[in-house]
Amino acid sequence: MFRWAATGSGVLLLLVLAAVAVFLVVKGWAAFTASDATLQTEGNLPAGVGNLAEYIGPLIFGTLVAAALALAMATPVAVGIALFVSHYAPRRIAGAVGFVIDLLAAIPSVVFGLWGAQLLAPRIAPLWQWVADVLSAIPGVTVTATATGRSMATTALVLAIMILPIITAVSREVFKQTPRLHEEAALALGATRWEVIRTAVLPFGRSGVISAAMLGLGRALGETMAVLMVLSTSTGAGISFQIFDSGVLQTIAANIAAKFPDSSGLAVNTLIATGLALFVITMAVNMVARWIVSRRHDFSGAN
Repeated sequence: MFRWAATGSGVLLLLVLAAVAVFLVVKGWAAFTASDATLQTEGNLPAGVGNLAEYIGPLIFGTLVAAALALAMATPVAVGIALFVSHYAPRRIAGAVGFVIDLLAAIPSVVFGLWGAQLLAPRIAPLWQWVADVLSAIPGVTVTATATGRSMATTALVLAIMILPIITAVSREVFKQTPRLHEEAALALGATRWEVIRTAVLPFGRSGVISAAMLGLGRALGETMAVLMVLSTSTGAGISFQIFDSGVLQTIAANIAAKFPDSSGLAVNTLIATGLALFVITMAVNMVARWIVSRRHDFSGAN
């Protein structure tokens, strides 16, 4: 009975995933097959956008930029916290820090959005302006920053805080599973605590950290409300690396949430087509992550 229940659960998950894919393809097909003129008049395309590719491309770019920046900021901090909790902190302090980190995962995304838009953005705007001025001093480089602070850089910082608990929790559990014999062997050879972590803990948990990072990346790719509340004025109509400016970049999920209530007819099909693009990106990221993990055969304490 247990075997059939487990098999049925796995099959049900695949059926749900297939149903979502079929829904996105069927509902978005009208947008893919419509002419450019029809999309411009009925598909609610922004001004200056001539076809569906020009509409989806910048949104994909904005989504990837936001997720990549968030992952780059969150992963080193998460790994550091996980190492502190698992190998450095006393038991009481480790328990308290772990509880606080886990508590971050329970905060609704709309709260992060309010905090990012109302509190973080105005206060971090001078820092982004300083960074933009420093980068603009490089010959041939022009970087602009908005005075409101509601930019892609602020959004990425909020996303980094949101995915921090996921990466930290998984990395912490992986580091705790490092075979004790490996750590004791390194200590017996005269290794310092950092050398033990570098030679025994990190190699053992590398694939786990990659998996944790990919889980966080999946959360960042699909986040909606926090991004929408910080980038509420962004149109995402072009591809730009001006991450400190406003009204330039937008993500797929936030764009759908902003435009779906006022859309009808072909405009809805256009938004669903962008959702299909996000679905494909998320699936591709997870498949690449599984491939990376499967190719890395870490040593274990079984031998």
